[in-house]
Amino acid sequence: MSILGNWLTDVRYAARRLRARPGYTLLAALTLALGVGGTAAVYGIARGLLFDPLPYAHEREVGAFWKKTDWTEEEFLHVRGRVPGFRAVALYRMRDVIMREGDGPARLLPGVSGSAELFDVLGVTPAHGRGFRAGDDVEGADPIAVLSYGLWQELGGHPSIVGTRMTLDGRPRTIVGVMPRGFWFPDPSVRIWTPEGLSPEGRSYNSTLVGRVAAGNDVHEMAAPIAALVALLDERFDHPAQWSKTRDPRITTIRDDIIGGMRPAVLATLGAMAFILLIACANVAALMLGQVNERSAELAVRLALGANRPRLTQQLVVEAMLIAVAAGMLGTALAWGGFRVLARALPLGAWTDVTAPDWTVFASAMAIAIMAALLVVLVPTVSLWRGDLGPALRSARTGRLEGRGGRLESGLVIGEVALAVLIASGAALLARSVVNLYALEPGVRTEGVGVLDLSLERGRSRDRQRETIDRLTAAIADVPGVRAAAVAQKLPLRDGGYGLPITIEGRADVVGMTTEYRMVTPGYLEIMGFALRDGRTITQADRSDTERVVVINEALARKHFPNINPIGQRVGDEGGFARVVGVVADARERQLTGDAVPVRYVPTAQMPWVDEVQSLVLHAVPGADPAALLDVARRTVERVAPGVAVRATTTMSRVLDVAVGPVRQVMTLLSLLTGLALTLGAVGIYGVIAHFAARRRREFAIRIAIGLPSSRAVRRVVGHATLLVAIGIGLGVLAAIGLGRLLQSLLYGVPAIDPLAFAAAGAALLGVGLLAALVPAWRAGRTDPAIVLREQ
Repeated sequence: MSILGNWLTDVRYAARRLRARPGYTLLAALTLALGVGGTAAVYGIARGLLFDPLPYAHEREVGAFWKKTDWTEEEFLHVRGRVPGFRAVALYRMRDVIMREGDGPARLLPGVSGSAELFDVLGVTPAHGRGFRAGDDVEGADPIAVLSYGLWQELGGHPSIVGTRMTLDGRPRTIVGVMPRGFWFPDPSVRIWTPEGLSPEGRSYNSTLVGRVAAGNDVHEMAAPIAALVALLDERFDHPAQWSKTRDPRITTIRDDIIGGMRPAVLATLGAMAFILLIACANVAALMLGQVNERSAELAVRLALGANRPRLTQQLVVEAMLIAVAAGMLGTALAWGGFRVLARALPLGAWTDVTAPDWTVFASAMAIAIMAALLVVLVPTVSLWRGDLGPALRSARTGRLEGRGGRLESGLVIGEVALAVLIASGAALLARSVVNLYALEPGVRTEGVGVLDLSLERGRSRDRQRETIDRLTAAIADVPGVRAAAVAQKLPLRDGGYGLPITIEGRADVVGMTTEYRMVTPGYLEIMGFALRDGRTITQADRSDTERVVVINEALARKHFPNINPIGQRVGDEGGFARVVGVVADARERQLTGDAVPVRYVPTAQMPWVDEVQSLVLHAVPGADPAALLDVARRTVERVAPGVAVRATTTMSRVLDVAVGPVRQVMTLLSLLTGLALTLGAVGIYGVIAHFAARRRREFAIRIAIGLPSSRAVRRVVGHATLLVAIGIGLGVLAAIGLGRLLQSLLYGVPAIDPLAFAAAGAALLGVGLLAALVPAWRAGRTDPAIVLREQ
């Protein structure tokens, strides 16, 4: 018979055997599908984020400069064309634009403004029209815009759009280009790019620099050029230490800059799913090994009749491949259905809504299933080649089940338990970190507060912007269920603010220092729950025609007024001096962790400018859900100020969740995967211990017949399970020590080697193992010697 004929015969034979054992077939396919589906889904996400090339022609040559979002136009224009080691450097900043069609509500388009070099640095050519060119970023140049492919499709998808004009932020702009499908920068949410009108006097610290290294240079080895750039900056600028560009100068690859923050969470989830897959493989291997053991007499007869071990091995491989195909198809369905759920569970930010499954999920699932099947079939193959099937033939008449495969099965259980302990330990470490983070006092009210992030119409006068803010605040305060409303230019826990220099009247020692700067409307400090320590807060009486006032926090008072009462003192900034009228408690301004920083709160009504991006906060009445009020608040904004775009709505409790960071989401995922690992581990332990008890059924029958108490048989089975689980726990804890170091960047207040987390994981696995062993142990204790001996 030909080789192909042998394989076809084995396929038909394996298919008949699998149909004859539907329980075994279904359990093996489902078990493997769980691991295959989850791994394929996570790999599909990780591939797009971490492994696929970025949509930039010169990805390996592009890097981001240090002090991200902290460069000024003045600094960029000073070094433009003079940065050593780089063929081009570009400036960019996030700048959303408002688009209105007719009398409809304002629509916010996430956008980026940049210098003329931006697209050249990235190495991308528009699909239609052109990108930026020299002169587009000069103040007074004709306003233009470049659209993303997705926005172009929404607007009709006609190439003729190039050259037409669109009203953005209340001014017409000429559409000069459309970017190719799949291009994004710096994240997939951006819909439009506009040139930034650069000013030599532009000193707002809100831009990022990216550059493409010159030929022959490596973005990883730019120490000398960066040192020369620092010297170039130092010859012109004398900034306060907080803003100095001489601190930790470096270049980060564009991939690490854009995606690096997501890498630990994605890799941790991918690793956990790979461990789940290995546990599933161990379970299926144990099932197949049990089938080989049960067929030992049959295999011995076939060997005696002329079959050889390679052919028997081939049949095992074919059977495993058929299970793999079924598991791959089931796994694809699981991966496809759970892909979006998994993407939302991971801390992917702007990538959450653009990550979608495609045909590669099916290909990945099938490839993973086949590799898993090859791994699975190794165990029964080793048992087949290692053992002597002769004794099975000689014992066939008595029906005795040989005890082959016990060591391999025990090894599989130990491996399963070790992997489950590894996942559970990681989840326990992260859970303790999350508990520690939530235990931190944020310093602001997080319950009962809703947030609407707004974009005001650009280019309007200060007085008109203030009028808009006042109308919106009053309208939202009148919404049923809202106790009060206020507006701030930045919120605690999630945003950086202005860092402005501070001077103190009559104090020559306060030079070159800065503090955080918050512009707020009356009622903001009360809504956010800032505890008033002294004086008063900002009120409606603090107008543009009254003396400038400021409220400071305790950190500022401790630093600059350590031995005197700050109330009544005058502190200055670029707009002049303001009198301190109050002191409030510290809040976590930029992030949840870290020490409190000095902050000034000033009335928006007394500022010479009003930011276009504002956050409106509303305090719900007792018993009202702030999240439920946000839709009404959004509609109120559209009605009262149609030109104002609502960027996003959220609650302060959700802001706190985000401030806790990706550790919270990764902990949730690992906890779910821990549950899956424990379930699969219980199945595996049950199966192996059941085989252990079955192989010793005759032995237990004889011992019980001569007087062995049933409880001793139960203890022996449970003791065997406990030994295997204990060994697995020990190995798993050793591996978890290394895992803790890998998760170090996600941990807070928890050491990488945490006995409490490891003990909790070990206890969970020990409990699961004992429960899984109880049923076969109970059956062993109830063995009826008469029935067993008659069978033998």
